[in-house]
Amino acid sequence: MHRSFEDDLDKLRTRVIRMGSIVEEQVEFAFRALIEGNGELAKLVMERDEKVDKLDMKIDKQCQKIFALHQPVASDLRLLLVALKINNELERIGDLAYNVARASLNVVNPQELVARLGLERMTVGAHAMVKNSLDSFINSDPTLANQVMATDFRIDALEREISTEMIALMKQSVDLIEPGVQFIIILRNLERMADQATNIAENVIFLVEAKLVRHATGPDADDDDMLLQGNDDPDTDA
Repeated sequence: MHRSFEDDLDKLRTRVIRMGSIVEEQVEFAFRALIEGNGELAKLVMERDEKVDKLDMKIDKQCQKIFALHQPVASDLRLLLVALKINNELERIGDLAYNVARASLNVVNPQELVARLGLERMTVGAHAMVKNSLDSFINSDPTLANQVMATDFRIDALEREISTEMIALMKQSVDLIEPGVQFIIILRNLERMADQATNIAENVIFLVEAKLVRHATGPDADDDDMLLQGNDDPDTDA
């Protein structure tokens, strides 16, 4: 029974990694479709979204089966919880890649606006965050996970900067209003993608170090978050 449990966990971890690989490729293809103005690649991303959804359901069912047949504790329980959460984040990233691909199809020659806005800075950053968050899970690397979390603010700043520039261009030319709306949708999806990668990184730290870091990475972390990280006396002066 113990061997069967370990085998089930190994299969689960392998399936989550496979899900990550597919989703990362979806992100890469969606970004290439946008940057290159490649409509066929955008359509491929949209067609493959169903594959991501099916794998998402398989992983959910696999986790439920393990919970039902076994009684995981400690690190095994953390792996199950993290697998469920990371799977959920990956499914969302897949949806965001779909959204980017679909929006790119609604713009004629999107590569022109991409170049004008310097949008590739944001796609490169978001893709790196997704890839590194998955690598941190595969390699059980909390250092890399922390690096992912630390770079999220850069994507947020770029989203604000490029959105402001896009709105200014829309005010200058009515011809840019419709493509501008699509690009604002794309920017928002890129920013959310970075957020999902950050969530994956947070879950990796929980898996490896048994630390809850969600919403507790900045100076505004509240007392409950501090308690979860091991500070049992929030009233103590720094």
